[in-house]
Amino acid sequence: MTLECLRHRAVAVLLAVSSMHAEEVELTYPPTRHAEQVDDYHGVQVADPFRWLEDENSAETRAWIAAQNKVTFGFLETISERAAIKARLTALWNYERFGVPWREGGRIFFTHNSGLQNQRVLLVADSADVEPRLLLDPNKLSADGTVAMTDFVPSRDGRRLVYGLQRAGSDWEEFHVRDVETGRDLDDTIEWVKFSGASWAADGSGFFYSRYDAPKPGAQLTQKNEFQKLCFHRIGARQSEDTLIYERRDHADWGFEGRVTEDGRYLVIGVWQGTDPKNRVFFKDLAEPKGKVVELLNDFDASYSFIDNDGTVFFFNTDLAAPRSRVIAIDIARPQRARWREIVPQAAEPLKGASVVHGRFLCQYLQDAHSQVKIFAWDGSTRAAKCVSEIVLPGLGTASGFGGKRADTDTFYSFTSFTAPGTIYRLDLATGESTVFRAPKVDFQPADYETRQVFFRGKDGARVPMFLAHRRGLALDGSHPTLLYGYGGFNISLTPAFNVTALVWMERGGVYAMPNLRGGGEYGRDWHLAGMKEKKQNVFDDFIAAAEWLVAEKFTSPAKLAIKGGSNGGLLVGACMTQRPELFGAALPSVGVMDMLRFQRFTIGWAWKSEYGSSEDAADFRTLHAYSPLHRLRPGVRYPATLIATADHDDRVVPAHSFKFAARLQECQPADGPPVLLRVETQAGHGSGTPLSKTIEETADELGFLCRVLGRSAH
Repeated sequence: MTLECLRHRAVAVLLAVSSMHAEEVELTYPPTRHAEQVDDYHGVQVADPFRWLEDENSAETRAWIAAQNKVTFGFLETISERAAIKARLTALWNYERFGVPWREGGRIFFTHNSGLQNQRVLLVADSADVEPRLLLDPNKLSADGTVAMTDFVPSRDGRRLVYGLQRAGSDWEEFHVRDVETGRDLDDTIEWVKFSGASWAADGSGFFYSRYDAPKPGAQLTQKNEFQKLCFHRIGARQSEDTLIYERRDHADWGFEGRVTEDGRYLVIGVWQGTDPKNRVFFKDLAEPKGKVVELLNDFDASYSFIDNDGTVFFFNTDLAAPRSRVIAIDIARPQRARWREIVPQAAEPLKGASVVHGRFLCQYLQDAHSQVKIFAWDGSTRAAKCVSEIVLPGLGTASGFGGKRADTDTFYSFTSFTAPGTIYRLDLATGESTVFRAPKVDFQPADYETRQVFFRGKDGARVPMFLAHRRGLALDGSHPTLLYGYGGFNISLTPAFNVTALVWMERGGVYAMPNLRGGGEYGRDWHLAGMKEKKQNVFDDFIAAAEWLVAEKFTSPAKLAIKGGSNGGLLVGACMTQRPELFGAALPSVGVMDMLRFQRFTIGWAWKSEYGSSEDAADFRTLHAYSPLHRLRPGVRYPATLIATADHDDRVVPAHSFKFAARLQECQPADGPPVLLRVETQAGHGSGTPLSKTIEETADELGFLCRVLGRSAH
C-alpha cells in the first residue's frame, strides 16, 4: 500500500469495549500533505515531509488541527464511561487545597483553592491564628480561567506584593504590584518576563527581576538570539526607567536570578545556562550603589544553590566533590577555595534543599525517592554542623516548604502521599512539635488503598525503585489495567504525591505505577548523568524494564498496560512505544518532545542541549536519530492505541512535535490497528496554569480512552 493510500484510507478499528462485548468503530483520519523536504545531517539524508506543520498559525495547519480534533472528539464522545469518569473527577477535585504559608512583615501569605476554582487564589492574615482574607483572585481576570498567578513575593514589611500573571499557559509573564492593605494594584506593570522570580530591596523601594527586550514588530521572540538582563524596578517608575544591574551580551544563553540576602546587604545573582544543573554565582554589594558585580563562582564546575548568609559568609548547597550534595561556607572577603568550609557533609541520601531557620540548618533529603528532613546545628567553628534531630513525617511521602528567617522560631511545611492530600503543618523549632495548620478533606477512604515501593533491575542491572498504588487485596492474576507513569530527565525527582487522576484510576480497579528512572534526581548527580545525552537510552530501558516487571509479577498484561508522560515524559512514551510496541496496550504522550533533530530550533529548546545533545553535533546526531520518536516510526508496525495531547499555545514544547508525530503515526499504523488520535487543546499552554476545568476534561478523555482501548471497563 502506498503512503498516499495510507494517508487517505478509512480505518476500521475493532475495539473491545468491555470484557463482555466488542464494538466496531470506523475512523477516517484527515489527510496530511507530504512536502518534498530532505535534510542532510552529517551526510545522512533525513526526510521531513511534515515540516509545514511547524507553522501552527498557517491556514492549512489550523484546518488540519480542526479536522484532527473533529475525529478525536467524535471518537471520545462515543465512550460511555467518559461522563461517569468526568463526574467522579469533578467530585474528587472538589476539595480545599492550601499552599505552604510564607511570613513577611508580621503577616502570613498562602494560596488556597476552595475546590473547583480554575486557579488558586492568594490569602493574607495578620497572624497564623486569625482568619485570612482574600488578597488576589486571578479567576476574576478571565471568563475561561486561563489567567493564572505564577508567583508572589511580599515586601519585607508586608505592605506590598509583586505577583506574576501568565495567560493561556504561555511561559511569558507580567509582573504587577498590589497594596496589601487596600487590595488595589499600583500602576507598576512589568512585561517581557520569563523564567524569573522577584526579590525586594530591604527598604521596599523596589525589586530585582530578569527580563528580555520587547520583540520588534512582526518578529517572533525565540530567546535563542535574545539576551536576558537583570534589572531593578523602583516602585512608581515606568519600566523603561528601570536600572540595568547586569547583562552579558557575549553569552546569549546565560540567564539570571537575583536574590537579596536576608540582611539586605547583598544581591546574590544565580547565573544559569540552559537546563544544565551546573551554574555560576555572582554578587553585588548593595551598600555600594556604584560597585561592580563580583564573579564569585565562575568556573561552571558544579551546582551551587545559595541558602543564606551570616555577614560575609555565604552558605551554599553544592554537588562539588559530592554527587549527593553537601552544604559549604564561603567567606566572600576571603573567597579562595582553600578557605572554603564544609558545614553539612554529604550523606548516603541526596540533599535536595536546605534553609536556615531559628539558627538551624533544615536539610531535606530523598531516601529512596521519599522525603527525609534533618535539623543540623552549627556553632560557627571550623567543625561540621551536628545533626540534632529528624522531623517525624506522617508516612511514605513528600515534604516541602521549611522556609523562613534566621530568627524565626517556627516554619511551615506540606506533606502529601499517593493517598493523603497536601496537609500544611506548623513546626515549632524550639520543641520540635508539628501541628496541623490546614488539612483538606477528600471524599474517599484512604484505608481502601495501599502504596508499596518495589525495586527492579534495569537492562544493565541497575537497581531502580518504583511506587505502586492500588486497592487493597489485589489479586496478582495479570488482569488489572495498569497505568505506568514516568519522566526520567532534567534532574527532576518523582516523589509520592496525592493525585486525583491516579485515585479515579484505582477506584475503577486500576494499578498506578511510578518508577524513578535514571535521568531524574532521586539519587543525586550520578543518577541524572546516567540518563542524559549519549546515555539517554538507559531511561527508556528502565521504563521498559518496569513494564516487563509488572507483567512478570502478574499485576497486568501487555494488552492492559498503558504508559503516560508529559514533556520530557512525552518523549519517554514516544520512544518506548516505538521501540517496544508489542509491550503496551495504550500510550498517552502529552506535549512531548518528538522530533529530536529539530527541538533546539524552537523557543526555549536550545536550552535542552545540555540534557539531550544536539543534531548539530555528528556524534549527538547518531544518538538522537536512533531514538527520536518521530524518526523511529515504521510503516506496517502495529503500535498501541495512542492519544496524543498538546496545546496550541505551548511555547515551551511547541505543538509541532505532536503534530508531526501524529501525522506520521497515523500513516504508519496498519489499517486494522488501534486508533491514533490527536487532541489539541486551544487557549492553553504547556500545563502550568491550565484551568482546572480543562484539566478535568482532558483527564476524563484520557481515562475514558483507556477504558475503551484496554479491552475492558475498570470497575
